Amino acid sequence: MMQYLFSRASRAVLKRLAQEQTLCAFDFDGTLAPIVAHPSRARMRDRTRSLLVLLASRYPCIVISGRSRADALARLNGVKVARVIGNHGAETELTRRKSRRRVKQWQATLEQSLSPFPGLWIEDKGLSLTVHYRQCSRKVEVRHRILEVARSLPHVRVFGGKQVVNVVEDKAPHKGDVLAAERNRLACSWILFLGDDENDEDAFAMEGNIIPVRVGLKRRSHARYYLRTQAEIEKLLELLCRMRSKGSVHRRIRGLPR
Repeated sequence: MMQYLFSRASRAVLKRLAQEQTLCAFDFDGTLAPIVAHPSRARMRDRTRSLLVLLASRYPCIVISGRSRADALARLNGVKVARVIGNHGAETELTRRKSRRRVKQWQATLEQSLSPFPGLWIEDKGLSLTVHYRQCSRKVEVRHRILEVARSLPHVRVFGGKQVVNVVEDKAPHKGDVLAAERNRLACSWILFLGDDENDEDAFAMEGNIIPVRVGLKRRSHARYYLRTQAEIEKLLELLCRMRSKGSVHRRIRGLPR
């Protein structure tokens, strides 16, 4: 059963994170920024941004987003973190975009098969696609049809989200894969990971010294802790900063901003 992160019982967990070499990892939409009607309008609140800047001076921090890496970087608005990873874990600054042709072929098939549904649109993120149906009527029927078509495509991994369906190459790393790789790269002994959606479950399910936190309580999730609302992210960032003074545990590691 999930435990509220700000409960008295969880206080020791947060204290432990402040004492260890902890990697703080965040999803973007629904976690660092509120969910909005259209992804182009998403942004962090000013206070969230200020607190994230402060947190990144005390802990190694990364962002793992479903957005393209360039899009996520732009929305971080200059916040310097150890790494920004896009396309649900498939894209770092070292990734070659060799799969783009295949993604375009997927998009053409989806557009042809899903054209009868008004309000549906497909977002091309370079290495993945997101099919949005928030503006559609008969959402259950539309989602069923999207999943049916998407799963018929070659070499895909398909997973849902908040009124979206995501399509990624089947061999691409997921969020759990890259989170483990970043933990090792940055020589961290603990991980704090925050997400809010189905595409975060691979990270929530990681074993070892990880505190997986979901934004929003959900019965079926691998996350062991939760925040009640996205707005509580600011309370968490502030608390983590307050529990660790600058330079107390945060060692200079190759790849971290100076």
